[in-house]
Amino acid sequence: MTVRTAASPAVAAEVPLQGATTQVVLATLASTVGFWAWMSIAPLQKTYATSMGLDEGQISLILATPVLVGALGRIVVGAMTDRFGGRRMFATVLLVSVPAVLLVALAGSIRSFPLLLVAGFCLGVAGTIFAAGVPFSSAWFPPRQRGLANGIFGMGMIGTAVSAFFTPRLVAGIGYLPTHLLIAGLLAVAAILCWLLLRDSPRWKPNAESLLPKVRGALRLRVTWEMSFLYGIVFGGFVAFSTFLPKYLTTIYPDEVDVVGAGTRTALFAVAAVVARPIGGVLADRFGPKVIALISLGGIVALAYIVGQQPPEGILTGVTFILMASAMGLGMGAVFAWVGPSTPPDKVGSVTGVVAAAGGLGGYFPPLVMGATYHSDTHSYSLGLWLLVLVGAFALVVAGMLRDTGDRVGDVGGRG
Repeated sequence: MTVRTAASPAVAAEVPLQGATTQVVLATLASTVGFWAWMSIAPLQKTYATSMGLDEGQISLILATPVLVGALGRIVVGAMTDRFGGRRMFATVLLVSVPAVLLVALAGSIRSFPLLLVAGFCLGVAGTIFAAGVPFSSAWFPPRQRGLANGIFGMGMIGTAVSAFFTPRLVAGIGYLPTHLLIAGLLAVAAILCWLLLRDSPRWKPNAESLLPKVRGALRLRVTWEMSFLYGIVFGGFVAFSTFLPKYLTTIYPDEVDVVGAGTRTALFAVAAVVARPIGGVLADRFGPKVIALISLGGIVALAYIVGQQPPEGILTGVTFILMASAMGLGMGAVFAWVGPSTPPDKVGSVTGVVAAAGGLGGYFPPLVMGATYHSDTHSYSLGLWLLVLVGAFALVVAGMLRDTGDRVGDVGGRG
């Protein structure tokens, strides 16, 4: 009889490391601050439009620019996280975002649209924080619990709700400039705390491969393209509605919804997605991510159709948007539960960066499309919403044809 004095590597790999939950929660809080900064322009879009005399196209552009930069920047940040670790990248992204927020403050104070556009471009850096958090969180948990880990970290999206709810209220209460100084200060404090308190998982091993080979390696994996498409729908839809919903509500329901009310409704939308995301991750761990993704996409298609009918503002509208956000949250949790077990461990950061970038890009185009397809005579965005229905229906078909995680073991050498 052999006495085992230590757990085997296989058994050890199935046990979360000590302090794992604490580290992921800290990363989630840091991500919350980053998302608040990233989405700080959207809640004030009507203020900018009034003070600078902006038209529909210009408003759509200032809303979409941070999203575009945040999306593309995730490819770089994801690959750099593979090399330098989550602790360094969290601190760096948060610190670099400070001057961007200050530039937004300056642009709004002097009422300069060109400077606000430049500031929005710089502010996109804050949105790249997500690409640092997924590989950081994944490394702390075994493969069978990575849906949960990434679901918890994904709750940092609540920074979107924080921005929608608090930014207009802070501006009304303490002023425009002090509000942005407060956001910049929170970014600096969060950066310092990340440097002092975060630590990379003992399971994490740096990948010294240069950026371009990493990205090429990620793009050679089939799972990268499949998950990028799905995430472009679920997260892209969330980002698009989070940035454009205040504009949508104040345009479609101008007599019922003011700037603060639109911010409150947008915050509820974001909270619903945030709550649903870890639920999607847990359900994906239990039932498989494919099933949850199909439920998510089916819900998005049905609810987008209802929104496209432009129902009267009230309970039906509110419930519809909350259910849509919940469907998107479930899908986000499912996609990253799909990514982890289907990706070689040394490429998780790179694949995450590409998939996260695709999600951001999915949120870049809808505000532009909504602005371009707005019918001023009927005050309707129905054409843009019909496009969402059609794209969602196509994604539902594609997801039904994909292989679940259990069928990919041979592709990546196991679920570890």
